Amino acid sequence: MSGLRIDVADLLSHPGARRDVELAAELEDLGGSAARVVGPVGLAVSLERIPEGIVVRGTVAARWRAECSVCLRDLEQDVVLHADELFETDPVEGETYPILGHEIDLEQLVRDTVLLELPLAPHCEVPCEPAVTSDEGDEPVDPRWAALSELEL
Repeated sequence: MSGLRIDVADLLSHPGARRDVELAAELEDLGGSAARVVGPVGLAVSLERIPEGIVVRGTVAARWRAECSVCLRDLEQDVVLHADELFETDPVEGETYPILGHEIDLEQLVRDTVLLELPLAPHCEVPCEPAVTSDEGDEPVDPRWAALSELEL
């Protein structure tokens, strides 16, 4: 069960009602091909009851870790992202999120928001040099690549 599940029965029974919520939760496997979220993800959101359902507005804060795609040094960076989404009893797939009985689960919203912002090819903020440099004679050539050194280009 997700730590981002919120009981919204009070909001559902009072049109126009509003509530502020702050949560933090660890989410497993939150990452892309190059960067991964480390530590808890924090949310500071406002829940507002509207005729269509419940609107969730606020911020999602996370810290990601990756390797620079140029110099291979470790990188870590915080991101604070804005979320503005609708939860409905009859959600439109890919556009809105479901209200499950009298609860909403913010986990999918957090995953969608954070994954879209993780870098595909993370790099240092300042220009960096590649970690792997090779001059002829530095190291013996790997025998598996020896045939390539005989090619004339």
